[in-house]
Amino acid sequence: MHTIKRTLTHLIGAELTALTGLDEVNPNVITASKPEFGDYQANGVMALAKRLGRNPRELGAELLARLEAADSPLVARYELAGPGFINIHLSVEALRMRANALLENPSLLISTAESPMTIVVDYSSPNLAKEMHVGHLRGTIIGDSIARILERQGHRVIRQNHVGDWGTQFGMLITFMRESSAEAGIALADLEGFYRAAKQRFDEDSDFAARARESVVKLQSGDPEYLEAWRSFIDTSLTHCQAVYDKLNVTLSMDDLKAESFYNPQLASVVTRLEDAGLLQESDGARCVFLDEFVGKDGDPLPVIIQKTDGGFLYATTDLAAVDYRCHELNADRSLYVVDARQSLHFQQVFAVAAAAGFSESSISLEHISYGTMMGSDGKPFKTRSGDVVKLVDLLDEAVSRAYELVSMKNPDIEEAERRKIAQAVGIASVKYADLSKNRTSDYLFDWGSMLSFEGNTAPYLMYAYARIATLLAKQGHSTQTVSLLPTVSSMTPEESALLLKSLQLAETVEAVALDCFPNTLSTYLYELAGTFMRFYEACPIQGADEITRAQRLSLCVLASEALKQGLNLLGIETLERM
Repeated sequence: MHTIKRTLTHLIGAELTALTGLDEVNPNVITASKPEFGDYQANGVMALAKRLGRNPRELGAELLARLEAADSPLVARYELAGPGFINIHLSVEALRMRANALLENPSLLISTAESPMTIVVDYSSPNLAKEMHVGHLRGTIIGDSIARILERQGHRVIRQNHVGDWGTQFGMLITFMRESSAEAGIALADLEGFYRAAKQRFDEDSDFAARARESVVKLQSGDPEYLEAWRSFIDTSLTHCQAVYDKLNVTLSMDDLKAESFYNPQLASVVTRLEDAGLLQESDGARCVFLDEFVGKDGDPLPVIIQKTDGGFLYATTDLAAVDYRCHELNADRSLYVVDARQSLHFQQVFAVAAAAGFSESSISLEHISYGTMMGSDGKPFKTRSGDVVKLVDLLDEAVSRAYELVSMKNPDIEEAERRKIAQAVGIASVKYADLSKNRTSDYLFDWGSMLSFEGNTAPYLMYAYARIATLLAKQGHSTQTVSLLPTVSSMTPEESALLLKSLQLAETVEAVALDCFPNTLSTYLYELAGTFMRFYEACPIQGADEITRAQRLSLCVLASEALKQGLNLLGIETLERM
């Protein structure tokens, strides 16, 4: 089933094409900002009038006449407004028919993509050999939400966890291990301290740093002794990472692992191919690519370093191998890199070099899905009071603990086991939603008070809205799974109509996120849906209503609950029948 917005876009686009004779037209259908403007607006007339050198009001009037003659069952009436806007009022009966189809088959609430694609989503990707910290949170949950949404639309989604398991830090750790006689089977808690000690030695002792870089070269060349030591760090770190993913309720598994080391056998070939393409130059002993479009503030060209003077490879080398693999082995149509905004220049350069050298084809869309930083109350990157980076598992444990106190205070009569189950769901959801509700490109302040509040645009508020509907339905002998169709003979109040339309708009919201990868668009929709339900609940009593009205309102509750549940699930948030 096409979304309402897509149906209107096709309808109005066809009439605009016939009217103007232009092959490419954009009717620019948007949700109306105010009820007096209808349910939707088509605002594309002004841009087309400018292209044609015509009066937009006159062109709008001609379009209005054609639309009225087309007599779509979805539209009750059109209005011409302002300099050429077309206000669109939908047919309540057409919306009833859509709603009933969705009530019978809730999976249709989210429509399938017209042209399913193979899409690689590269996300999380922590550096191993130490614990995951709060800096890994945004990339993990934003990437997971995008992957869920694309998969739900019917795309073939290939998750790639491009963990950092190769490079200078491992040369540093291996060298420190060998020289300190430390045991390879170190517990992760000790490994964190081990890493700090090794890093301090690396920073303070230039001879040690040189030996560490030599260890990197030996590791990358496949020295068995160095490989064995490397695996001792990797296995422990990966086990920890998976435990964090499970706690966060993200869909990454060991099967999604494509670490930097996976591409090591291809790195020499990357160098050869760049050389054959005439792109490789030597600069201060390193082998680099210089592209005209990348220059520094002084106007000098910026290098993309491919191979260091000691023969070691860099992130760019591995990323070029990954681009080639995803394009030619995975046959991806889109490849999304959910990585923090500070890496923007890096990815611009990698994508440009990949295109120039033939590692990528014009048919693949390489997209850096950037995000900002989670900040503390001091406006600086979130850290402990002592200045240490906060471990992600500690943050999640604290969230659950705070949620437990909140749930206990709000519902002290709930049994202990259920109280802890609710706290687990609410705590994790609060951390995730606080992030996903923000524009991903912006930094945001981490605040316990606001994220755990039952008021405002928060996970507890949305989870409570869902639980409230579930409780309401249970008292009426219904459930959120009850199939109860909207009667066709009943009129609707403005609050009922608003809830019906808002519930049906989940699909087009998901379409928008699938296109631009901004999960906060979905968060905003869910918050608006919950608010629309609350206004409906206050204005439209179920108890005491006549039989037909009662059936209609119960069906609207079921539809809204399903939209809330599916939307929250796409954000990786669990719903509860009771809170």
